[in-house]
Amino acid sequence: MNQLDIQELIGLLASVFSPGKSDRVLGILVDLPRDPRSDSSRWKERRQIAASWRDTIGHHAGELGLENVHLFAYPDVGSNNADLPETAYDVSGALPETAQDLASSGKRIPFDTVFSLCQLLLAPTEYSTTAPLKNAARKYHFRAATMPGFISAMIPALRIDYNEVSRRCRILKELLDPAMEAEVRFLVDNRNEFRMRFDLRHRLAHLSSGRFPEPGVAGNLPSGETYIVPYEGEHFRKTGNPEDISRTSGELPVEIDGEIVVFSIRENCAVDVSGDGEAARVEREHLQREPAYGNMAELGFGVLGDFGLTPINEILLDEKLGFHVAFGRSDHFGGDVGPDRFSSPAEVIHLDRIYIPQTQPRIRLPEVTLTSSNGSSIPVIVDGEYRIFS
Repeated sequence: MNQLDIQELIGLLASVFSPGKSDRVLGILVDLPRDPRSDSSRWKERRQIAASWRDTIGHHAGELGLENVHLFAYPDVGSNNADLPETAYDVSGALPETAQDLASSGKRIPFDTVFSLCQLLLAPTEYSTTAPLKNAARKYHFRAATMPGFISAMIPALRIDYNEVSRRCRILKELLDPAMEAEVRFLVDNRNEFRMRFDLRHRLAHLSSGRFPEPGVAGNLPSGETYIVPYEGEHFRKTGNPEDISRTSGELPVEIDGEIVVFSIRENCAVDVSGDGEAARVEREHLQREPAYGNMAELGFGVLGDFGLTPINEILLDEKLGFHVAFGRSDHFGGDVGPDRFSSPAEVIHLDRIYIPQTQPRIRLPEVTLTSSNGSSIPVIVDGEYRIFS
């Protein structure tokens, strides 16, 4: 199994967190399957990585100025970005195979206590903890690197030049912050064009550059994207002013298992799904069952594809490779759609669709253009490639 050695781990934590004198405790979060039938080889590998990091970093904690390193395990929550359970288990020995054995393997501890105890958190979990940890970080002032779906195949993404990654992400933020809208052209099978306009008013972009030096911040690792939540129309619900209706609209094509599914977007929400295949049927039923799933939750600009990295079928890395659009929950990014808009915790979702040739080969991106309030336009992506990083 490809692993970081101790010097690479120390360097990574120092680069990501820049630990200071007040950073004394590192917590590593890992989820365990409630049902053994849901387990997988990648999930098992991830748990092994988490346990090895606890032991390796724990033996060298002093080199980072740390006093303690804990491994906190909890039953899986069943979906990405759903709220965490109330309690976890502090496991000092071997991790059990399933959540049923946690009570006999560790000390039960409320998550509120975990968040108060730890100044630094790593979360190599099966189901993403980004949303709940972003919200908790603001309250408890810890820093967290969330690593949903992390496997050893991602380790090369921890060895790249994050100074250059950070430079590119900042350039994107400087373009997105003043932008009023993004115009995206999609070309399917080199002949059918679809267009989307994303309303970026009332929003600022977020950096995910792999650096979390300040308390109160949580984000993904590996990192390498700048993202923004399209305006969701929350001001209109308060004012009733037609000018405050979200202008996000158009036709959004998505390739799912080789099938092209087209979402009709109005006022930042998917309102219909076209397509005759099985994927279209599934998406249509999902949207009817959970209207909040159709929320346009994120416009993301990943940059890691330019560093020679390729998809590994894990969203944590794959979304950082290029342009992507997310459906569903947005409150953890400063948006308006949270868990209360879904029918149950198990239905809460934030799902990225990544527009690169390896993940959606039938769809090309001829152009992504940002327009500012003065009417000036900047083509950010042309023929699938960034044109702004010279």
